[in-house]
Amino acid sequence: MADHLRWGILGASNFARQQMAPAIHAARGGALSAIATSAPEKAAPFAEFAPGLRVFDDYDALLADPEIDAVYIPLPNSMHVAWSEKAAEAGKHVLCEKPIAMEASGIDRLIETRDRTGKLIAEAWMIAHHPQFAKARELIQDGALGKIVRIDSTHSFFNDDLDNIRNRPETGGGALGDIGIYAFGSIRLITGQEPEELLAVETDWVNGIDASTHIMARFPEFLYTGRVSMRAAPWQEIVVHGERAVLRLPVPFNVQVFGQASLELHRPGGHVESWRWPAENHYVLQVEAFNRAVSEQADWPLPLEFSRGTQAWIDWILAASRG
Repeated sequence: MADHLRWGILGASNFARQQMAPAIHAARGGALSAIATSAPEKAAPFAEFAPGLRVFDDYDALLADPEIDAVYIPLPNSMHVAWSEKAAEAGKHVLCEKPIAMEASGIDRLIETRDRTGKLIAEAWMIAHHPQFAKARELIQDGALGKIVRIDSTHSFFNDDLDNIRNRPETGGGALGDIGIYAFGSIRLITGQEPEELLAVETDWVNGIDASTHIMARFPEFLYTGRVSMRAAPWQEIVVHGERAVLRLPVPFNVQVFGQASLELHRPGGHVESWRWPAENHYVLQVEAFNRAVSEQADWPLPLEFSRGTQAWIDWILAASRG
């Protein structure tokens, strides 16, 4: 391996072009070296910021290239497990877009592949690398809020284009698959607790996909309510209500797109402490953490076992919503 991680991308999705490819190019410890796409003209915008980018017209050809150390996979959800397995089997480390699998059993397959090949396989969940979540965990776990009474989270956007992959069941569409990891997985991340009981589920099914889902769940120490929707105006928020204070993350997920990352701690008497992170790019932070995990054997903070826990919860919600 070179003195930096040489990255390839499987597919020229809009999200890869707008967010992850620039992050790979900008992150310390790595370089964007190649992209594979069946439509080579789609590679041109990538080459504009990554001079010397090599373009393959076949995914397998990129995986066979010995000068690629790691791949980023932004393919449709239904293709994630298969191509993550292929990439690891080809000797590449893998950062796969969320959800890395459509059910927990798929992650079991990836854990086996990871352990057998010795290659890092990880889910691309950028929020976990943002300092606002580290601060939220610190405040909660240090007792700044006192006993947690209730947590509420929401994540929504509007997309009724039935030709879009997010609205097609065959490509793994649906609100739970696309953004459930944010609204629901983030609660596991900041509290370190697991859901014990699913108290209520309400899902709006549209053309075979869950367009919106509202849930109520019991954790060991608090009550949780959450909602995800692809049929509502864009909104996102996490509120953690403790006995002594309230913690609020007004832009927990789409930082620098929905708004500026910040954390508010509301204490009795109208006293508010706040923290802001106007410049942090969580996509870059995620890639740098991955580069360190491979090149320096640093700890990767979100192993597949964590991803499996969130997916198992989403599987549970889906099963309940289908009756």
